[in-house]
Amino acid sequence: MTVRKVAMLGLGIMGGGMAHQLLDAGFELTVWNRSPGKSDALVAAGARLADSPAAAVHEVDVAVAMLASDGASRAVWLDGGTLGALRPGAILIEASTLTIDWVRTLAAAAAEAGIGFLDAPVTGSKAQAASGQLRFLVGGDADVAAAASPVLAAMGGETVHLGSTGSGTVLKLVNNFLCGVQVASLAEAVAMIERSGLDVERSVALLASGAPGSPLVGAVSRRMLDRAYQPQFLVPLMAKDLSYAEAAFAGQGIDLPSSAAARARFEAASADHAERDIAAVVESIRSS
Repeated sequence: MTVRKVAMLGLGIMGGGMAHQLLDAGFELTVWNRSPGKSDALVAAGARLADSPAAAVHEVDVAVAMLASDGASRAVWLDGGTLGALRPGAILIEASTLTIDWVRTLAAAAAEAGIGFLDAPVTGSKAQAASGQLRFLVGGDADVAAAASPVLAAMGGETVHLGSTGSGTVLKLVNNFLCGVQVASLAEAVAMIERSGLDVERSVALLASGAPGSPLVGAVSRRMLDRAYQPQFLVPLMAKDLSYAEAAFAGQGIDLPSSAAARARFEAASADHAERDIAAVVESIRSS
């Protein structure tokens, strides 16, 4: 299969950067977003703007979605008739962070329609999307993954095929569970350091370079201290991902009290910081 025409559905923090990478790689790109203003730069760069998701995927070889939730994905693919607008033999790549149940439901609908399906959520954030350095965690048929590889390679620095449908989603939810708990704990630690009168810069640097440190702690602690909350990953989306992770773990008989506690922090922060980066979770603790 030669992939020439690609559609990108969802042009938010991640999808916009991914779409630019597809254009730069030379694909004929059609884009759609619920808020059309986000497409202006892409249209100026050569993308075609569709007025609906179904119109965007008409006659494409591969359609990629980067949407906010199960509800958004269902509204596009099934309720909006977009799955039926794909030609048989095309490939649907769901790069959104979704529940395992919905991914399997959508995969079954795609198979019935003769559409190849991959769940391919990503690790990485805004900077990696803009530079084509995302990592794709892929579930689905190996032949479909191979056929879609030029598209995934254009948007990412690494593609990892993990197994059957849902495999990518499982690992993505595990990944975001670990990230969410770590960021919520970090926010609590930063608030404690500030209230205790310690040298904040020195104390956080010691933690970041010691046993509790990680790339995530280093990056997010800097944003917390600088109060730099330009969105890389929105606060409400982390709350959503943690709820999805809890459901996934529960399906395997594992309860997640640590996730529930972290989710409560992000839900509290969502009231005032819904359009800010996850580092802003510290603000609701600072003000409590």
